[in-house]
Amino acid sequence: MPASSAVSDPVYLRARAMVTLFERLEHLCEGAIAIDRGGRVVYVNEKYLAALGLKRTSEAIGRPIEEIIPNSLMRRVVETGEPILLDIMELGGEQLVVTRMPIEDENREIIGAIGFVLYDHLESLKPLLVRVTQLESDLRLARRQLSNPRAARFTFADFVGATAGIAQAKELAARAARQNVTVLLTGETGTGKEMLAQAIHNASSRAEKPFVSVNVAAIPDTLIESEFFGTAPGAYTGADRKGREGKFRVADGGTLFLDEIGEMPLQLQAKLLRVLQEREIEPLGSDKVSKVDVRVIAATNMDLRKRVSDGAFRADLYYRLNVLSIDLPPLRDCLGDLPDISTRLLEDISASGDYVSARITPSALAALARYGWPGNVRELRNILERALILSDSGRLTGDDFARILPVDADASLAAPARAAGIVVPYAEAEAEFEKHTLEQALAASNGQISEAAKMLRISRATFYKKLAKFGLATGSGPDGV
Repeated sequence: MPASSAVSDPVYLRARAMVTLFERLEHLCEGAIAIDRGGRVVYVNEKYLAALGLKRTSEAIGRPIEEIIPNSLMRRVVETGEPILLDIMELGGEQLVVTRMPIEDENREIIGAIGFVLYDHLESLKPLLVRVTQLESDLRLARRQLSNPRAARFTFADFVGATAGIAQAKELAARAARQNVTVLLTGETGTGKEMLAQAIHNASSRAEKPFVSVNVAAIPDTLIESEFFGTAPGAYTGADRKGREGKFRVADGGTLFLDEIGEMPLQLQAKLLRVLQEREIEPLGSDKVSKVDVRVIAATNMDLRKRVSDGAFRADLYYRLNVLSIDLPPLRDCLGDLPDISTRLLEDISASGDYVSARITPSALAALARYGWPGNVRELRNILERALILSDSGRLTGDDFARILPVDADASLAAPARAAGIVVPYAEAEAEFEKHTLEQALAASNGQISEAAKMLRISRATFYKKLAKFGLATGSGPDGV
């Protein structure tokens, strides 16, 4: 056949492709072996002999495959006609990456099988194996979340950052996950305390059990005991006749996350201490105690040592909670992680709504880095989402953020300046500073009273009083005035 005709003949090309594929595979792989329909070896290449403990190919030809490779799956391929495209096989104490395929005749009948050793060690497949392991972990997590409404969503992979403060927090959290100790998370509002608590839970032996989150400050004092410990049937007028399970019972076997633990009333702190020590609860209105198995992770943005010295927090409870303390750094101390954190937040924002594909530019990162971030990562997410909503292209620049940052990054957060040499009475200067601080908190929280009060580490009631004192008003947000 002329060369030009052969090039255009599809049958010839297909035949040559099969020969070329086999020759290339045999050359590139670490070994090849073939069997007939009866499972007897009909071919083995020279490269495979040493791994099989043979000196000559004749020692293998005609023998059952299991005599050459114990527990071989080649016979299964012949019997089923189904290939095993990627597998890990142990041979002589080594792990080999292999592929096995059936051999067919002209009538598509199975007449044998051939196997190739792709790699004689697993190093080359490490990236793939790591990825598969991560996908399996993600799948298990997704299944837990679908089947359990109280499943934790976040893992250590979601807690982005590699600067010293974040790296140390993650290292301590990983240690905590391996133990069954009580953990105290400290740090400013918006630094990701609940995210890290969920990551600890998901990396622990309790991952399949409930993760229950309670914001202590959000529960009225009159209901907080029943929320935590439950109520017996008919414990008081208006109580559920069937009784009610408290958060400790709901979290049994899993993790109970107590956010804003510094706000817990003193009368409840004694009962919490008993639960942590005795691992038993007594529902409201009941005289029976029952055992619970709960790991407690507490969080606060307050200085609990000062609360103890002020008599607002029990010292014995503080020491019981502070078995392992993990401090989460503020965003302004982790600006080296700002690009990675911003990228991850934009990915999450884009996935949660109908947004254009987002990209953050160096000028945008520079503008973000000049801001003080009193609301930390929570505030950063708010600003990024607002910028993305207002963007037509999704390409975020410094100008996009200059228009929406609560306080101009170049103007700093300093109090109003006065002409040199002018001195005002101390009380007046103090009032000016206090008013300016309130305004900063309101701007940073977009008028959200709860968030602003948390930033300043004062109660909502105190914040409202100070607003009235200076005649300040917030926007019309969900919790504005």
